[in-house]
Amino acid sequence: MGIEETKKESELEAEVRLELRQSASGFQTGFIRGTDLFGYVGIEAVLDQMRRKTMKAGFEFNIMVVGQSGLGKSTLVNTLFKSKVSRKSCTPDYEEQISKTVKLHAVSHVIEEKGVKMKLTVIDTPGFGDQINNENCWEPIVNYVNEQYEKYLREELNINRKRRIPDSRVHCCIYFLPATGHRLRPIDLEFMKRLGKIVSIVPVIAKADTLTVEERQEFKERIRKDLTSNEIRVYPQREHDEDPEERLLNDRIRESIPFAVVGTDKEHQVNGNKVLGRKTKWGIIEVENVAHCEFANLRDLLIRSHLQDLKDVTHNIHYETYRVRRLNESNMNFSELVLTSWPLKNGTDTCETESQL
Repeated sequence: MGIEETKKESELEAEVRLELRQSASGFQTGFIRGTDLFGYVGIEAVLDQMRRKTMKAGFEFNIMVVGQSGLGKSTLVNTLFKSKVSRKSCTPDYEEQISKTVKLHAVSHVIEEKGVKMKLTVIDTPGFGDQINNENCWEPIVNYVNEQYEKYLREELNINRKRRIPDSRVHCCIYFLPATGHRLRPIDLEFMKRLGKIVSIVPVIAKADTLTVEERQEFKERIRKDLTSNEIRVYPQREHDEDPEERLLNDRIRESIPFAVVGTDKEHQVNGNKVLGRKTKWGIIEVENVAHCEFANLRDLLIRSHLQDLKDVTHNIHYETYRVRRLNESNMNFSELVLTSWPLKNGTDTCETESQL
């Protein structure tokens, strides 16, 4: 019996590994990994706690769509979230008119899926790129993004700040490129060069079904060359990759950027199944079929794989850069920063509704 007990103890010791690491302050930190030392502790239950808390409170996601009129921005956003979440969809008696100036409209919805609530805000930018003279048409958009950072900063610096600060910061900007088949236009280069420094940009080729497969691939290669030669930052940025596994995933995404997408809210029957698609004389272009377009890849990036990372990059990179700059400006007085009002320059319209997925 003594030999058997000794054998069991030695096996148990072999299963448990104790690693001692020397920290910068000189203290040793121990990491115990094993199957069972003194019984179940329950550390993994923290994941369930976090999940319950998130499901109860919900979360916010703010997405901006930028591009000239007629590129299908509203349709694509509705297709992404399978609900009428665009400005056009929630505005009664909406009539398409070309705006003389760039104005921003924010539309908010509470979307629920399998018990998880998300407050989705879609910021539209009517008037961008529609004028004969588009000089500085990006300025209202830059101002809006910075205003949301300023709002968040003021809330953080309040003496009696809210337990949960409302987050209106732009987590992602989808930039729509017309399917010309040529190179990027000067307005595209200038916009992405300026906005890429303050927000995560995901460029897409709108209405990609107007290009052949060969034209689409050549256009994507020209765009990638233009982005590299002009040092334009688009999401996901290589310098923000945290580990090798994440780098491999993001490398595959970077090889596909810009995504060639098609959006529609119409359903058609294909082989007995209902699919979202655009019907043409020669067949149906299935929106969620990766052989037809890259809409599914864009959806996976924005919602299924990188939504939380987009929020983290916004908070830890873009907002942090803004916060440091603001607090360093002219030895800013904190009381002035908190008390001074910050009016919205863009006259942003806001509409909030609820929808169920």
